[in-house]
Amino acid sequence: MKGKLRTILLVLLSVAVIFGIASPALAVEEELVGVPIIVYGANLTEAEVEEVRNLLEVEDSEEAREYYVTGEDYHNYIGGSATSNMFSSAKIIGEKKGKGITIHIVTPENITKVTSDMYANALLTAGVENASVYVASPRPVTGHSALTGIYKAYDAEGVQLDQERMEVASEELDVATELAEKEGMTQEKISELLAEIKKAISDQNPATKEDIEKIIKEQLENLEINLSEADLQKLIELFEKMRSLNIDFDKVKKQLEDLTSTITEKMDELGLDEGFWKKVAVFFQDIFKAIGNLFKSIFD
Repeated sequence: MKGKLRTILLVLLSVAVIFGIASPALAVEEELVGVPIIVYGANLTEAEVEEVRNLLEVEDSEEAREYYVTGEDYHNYIGGSATSNMFSSAKIIGEKKGKGITIHIVTPENITKVTSDMYANALLTAGVENASVYVASPRPVTGHSALTGIYKAYDAEGVQLDQERMEVASEELDVATELAEKEGMTQEKISELLAEIKKAISDQNPATKEDIEKIIKEQLENLEINLSEADLQKLIELFEKMRSLNIDFDKVKKQLEDLTSTITEKMDELGLDEGFWKKVAVFFQDIFKAIGNLFKSIFD
């Protein structure tokens, strides 16, 4: 009897320890729902900081939590140069579970290389979920520093993102912007490619680098994208790193589907193969709805 009681107590103690470790992080994320967190580029002038406050609609009455992101942060989070100038800024508002990620570039004329879909793709890779993000800059910049700012916002509020995932997400953003600069490659097309590769990884669960290469080539063919051998190898190396990190792509599958749907709508608006894309959108909308219901029944 004493032996059974001891066993029960040990089990209860183990459960208490596990939940004692896990609940603070969960509680922190729940506390961030609806709370605006602002991260300013540290190289902004005082006047520019005030301009960004106005752009991001940060009011005095708002219970905002404000931070600055520096070149040192850029180095610490993703291994970038500590001497980098940081100008792009972001406001992050935590959302309830299931809301997904939405990106709003407030100053598109000044964020010259990174699109909202690129931010969303990278943040999903880094492990960020359920957030509304607003990005702004008072001067023309690439937009890369805003990603580091978002990482700092979560870190400062007690949500620890995985270091390797943050670094891979940054590399993903670099690859995306490089490919988008290639002749004949639109930013929407690149974002769609990255999202489709991730969804294929979720479906096929590749076990080797060769499997990753096969998936990438299949998606390139499906989207009628031709890359140089060098660019192909960049994608293979990038997604091989993701595979080695054991990222749970199933967990973010629905958000990837929503992202792909958004990209397709943007391509329609731009008049890119309008008739074809409308048919594809309708076709995949039904499929994604069925898949979403399936995953919901499994994980709920």
